[in-house]
Order: sequence, then structure tokens, then C-alpha cells
Amino acid sequence: MKRLSSSFFAVMAIALLFSLTPASADSHEKFVQCLYDYPENISISSVVYTQTNSSYTSVLDVSIQNLRFFNATSKPVVIVTPLVVSHVQASIICAQRHGLQIRTRSGGHDYEGLSYVAGIPFVVVDLIKMREIVVDVENSTAWVQAGATLGELYYTISQKSNTLGFPAGVCPTVGVGGHISGGGYGFLMRHYALAADNVIDVHIVDVNGKLLDKKTMGDDLFWAIRGGGGASFGIVVAWIVKLVPVPSTVTVFRVPRLVEENATGIIHKWQRVASKLNESLTIRINMARVNSSQSGNLTVQAQFESLYLGRVDDLIPYLQKNFPELGLVKEECTEMSWIESILFMGGFTNGESTDVLLNRTQLNGLSFFKAKSDYVRDPIPDVGLEGLWPFFFEDEAQNAFVQFTPYGGRMDQIPESETPFPHRAGNIFHIQYGVSWFEKGDVAAQRHVNWIRRLYNYTEAYVSKNPRSAYLNYRDLDIGVNNKGDTSFSQASIWGFKYFSNNFNRLARVKTRVDPRNFFRNEQSVPPLVVKGRK
Repeated sequence: MKRLSSSFFAVMAIALLFSLTPASADSHEKFVQCLYDYPENISISSVVYTQTNSSYTSVLDVSIQNLRFFNATSKPVVIVTPLVVSHVQASIICAQRHGLQIRTRSGGHDYEGLSYVAGIPFVVVDLIKMREIVVDVENSTAWVQAGATLGELYYTISQKSNTLGFPAGVCPTVGVGGHISGGGYGFLMRHYALAADNVIDVHIVDVNGKLLDKKTMGDDLFWAIRGGGGASFGIVVAWIVKLVPVPSTVTVFRVPRLVEENATGIIHKWQRVASKLNESLTIRINMARVNSSQSGNLTVQAQFESLYLGRVDDLIPYLQKNFPELGLVKEECTEMSWIESILFMGGFTNGESTDVLLNRTQLNGLSFFKAKSDYVRDPIPDVGLEGLWPFFFEDEAQNAFVQFTPYGGRMDQIPESETPFPHRAGNIFHIQYGVSWFEKGDVAAQRHVNWIRRLYNYTEAYVSKNPRSAYLNYRDLDIGVNNKGDTSFSQASIWGFKYFSNNFNRLARVKTRVDPRNFFRNEQSVPPLVVKGRK
């Protein structure tokens, strides 16, 4: 495991933090000079990109994952791609000194682009070069820097063991920095809970430029950044996570059922059993528009995707007993290793090398994208499901989906206040709504965004209430944003309780202690209870 940097650096950092001034026309120049003058900043000149640098555009664009923000008018005045922690520390101190905000990017998958877009003068600290991973098989742990992707983490684990895994997301290009700090779920969730639930330690640089670990940051901050989003509290530079045992052989399936093949009835039963099935089995549903193979007409398909931590000969009789409506047969299942299941769930071609997990480019290319989320506590009645289907026949739904992910199992056993992520017992499944498009322009964007908003309005009657809950990692600015400048706690509560429920109160108290001047802020950052004046 890595050691913290010297106390000398922290002392120098605090000494330099003598003022927090508004940005001026030459703030970025002064910021860059501050970086160069900073103690212990070895090789920093090679990782600083101003807008006049020939590599600036390529460095900015490489981790933009949503075309909605590809040509944003708001661009960082400087990009820093740290090689070492001292580069991160200097960026924080110098940004405050010269009135610049910081946006931190690990993989660039923030759904609203908040890791690289802002409406004020800002700097992007892009952790793409801090992605070292060390797997300790003997102790079933991994040390992973925040700029690594899930694919890189999974690949590195698989190179050391075929019976260890990590419970996190499906998309391999997602950065671990934001994913884990917001919760992080995947097909191992029902057995091992969230990525954030399996964090042993974390290294974070705070507003004073200090590098902290679990021991030095205290229980409250350690609690806050495991599900409350790290960007409100500092810059996470590395996680130490617990790896989990997986069998050498698992079983997967992906079976489609059309609405004319009783998909509604199958979903009806799924809602009542999916959260109660053995925790080694996760079956999620992806609903989308397809062309019927029988009639050639447009229809709606519900695709049931599953990972079972066991052999197919055990799975089939279990589902025949507990979920016979699905009609699963052995021929629809495939046995493989856990790392092969990562490729399968990620949409890669069967038999493809695990080396593809090291590719940080999205498999199907980029698109314009908007998403929303919900939690469901009681089954949606058939009439509610049937009311969903017409949305898929609208023009804007050509590349749209609705995804149901079951809860239960280990998720039910963890108290909602154990971490900031509150969506535990009582939730039977989670919904993600998504729509993609390729047509450029504001008119096309507004059409598709309006489509998903109307769908979201339709489902209001069938989902959680008071508040209508949402998932932080599926960022949605529609549910509320902070005021520009100093946001009040009451203003932030509009969206904060939707993500965090009553845990939002504790998050604000932690923020008040560790960042009282609210330096680390964005459109949906946790504010301090009272913002101390900036000098």
C-alpha cells in the first residue's frame, strides 16, 4: 500500500493558502505559475495544458463521454493531468489562491458533464494518468488509483486470480473515482452490496492540500465519501477495496421476451420475485423498441439479463420452481468465468480477449445522452406497465431504454444510514431511464430531453414518494440545482434528499467541518450548513 506524502508539503500548502480571491483575466496565468513554483512539484510542467497548448483539445475531449457537452462553450482555462499526489495538492491550493474552481475527472461519465463543464472560470484536474492498480490476492484487497477505469480494475484482478471479483458497474470505461464515491452497483450487488460498501480505506486531498487516509480524516469524512460523492469534499486519489470471492464458473443468460409474448405478464411476476431470489442470482430487465422477428413491425422487447454465481444445472431447476413464467431453458444459458461475464454484460463479442477492458473508449461510440432514475417500493400494476409501451413507439425513442435492476439480498441487510447511500430495505428495484440520439442541434436535443421528461412524469404514480428518490451516479439536474455562488442548505435540500434521504443532513454537517468556505462546489454539490466568508 502507498504511504502518505511528507508533512512538510502539507505545512507549505497551508502557508500558501492565505487568500481566496475572485478570478481575474490573468488568473490562469498566475495559477500556472503557482503550480510551477510549488514545492515538490516534480515534472508538473509536462502535465499542464492551457487553451493555447496544441494538445489542449485532445486532452479535454478524450474523456468526454456525452456529446451533449462535447462542444460546450464553457471550457476549463487549464487542464492538469497529475502524475503524483503533489500535483493534485498544488492544483487545489493554487486554484483557491487565484479564484478558480476545480472540476475533477476520472472517467468522464458524469451524466450531466459536471466533471468537465462549469459556468465559471475553472480548472479540470483529470486523473487519467493516476491509474495504478495493485492487487493483493493473499489479503483479497486492491489498491486502485482514482483515474483507473472499472475495466482496468477488473482486468488486473483477473490477471491475479480467477476466484476474486469486485462488486461494481457493468460499463468498463467508467472511472473508479466517481463510481465508488457515488455508490457503484452491478450484477454482484445482491450478494456483496455496492462498491462503496466494500471500501477499506481511501486517500483524499482536502481543501487545505492535505493528503488524508481513513485514520487521519476521521469517521465522518470516511462515511461521507462512500456514497455521498467525493467531489463535494476534496479529490479522491486512491481507494483500497475489499475483493470478493466468486466461483470459477458462473452462469449468464440474456433472453428476450416481446410484449406479444406476454412480456407484461413476465415482468408482473419478476417484480414480485426478483428481490426475493437467492442473492447469488441477479436478473435485470432492459426494455427497448425492436423490430419483431415474426411480423417485422415495431414492438417492445423486455430483455432479461442475468448473472448466477453457480452452475447452470443448479440454476434451471431453481428458476423452474421460483420463476417459471420466464420459461428459461438450459440452451439459453452459458457457463463462463467471472471475468468473461464482465465482457458478456458489457456487450462484447463472445470469445473476445479480456484485453479490451483496457480500452478507455466506449464500445459503441459516443452519442448525445440524457438519463433519469427512480426507486420502486411496490410492484407497478399491469396497467402501469402497459402505459409505458406507447412511449417506445414515438420517434424520439429509437435509441431509448428503461432498465429495472432488482434489490434485495445483501442490500436489504445494510442500514440506510450506514453510508450516505440510503436506498436499502424496502426498495424492490431501481429504474434507469435513458435516451440517446445522434442528430445535432438544440432542437433535436430538446425533443429527446422532453421525451424522457414526459416518461418520467408518467411513472411518478408508481415510484417512491416523499421524496421521489434518485441515484447520484445517474446525475439528473432536472431534480434541482444549487444557486450560483453560495447555495443555502434549504435550496440544496430540493435535490439532496432525493439522492440521500435523511443522510443529507449529516453530509452537510461533514461539509461544514471539512470545507466551510464551500470551495469544492458544483451544481449538485453538498453545501455547508452556513458558508464562511471567502477572504
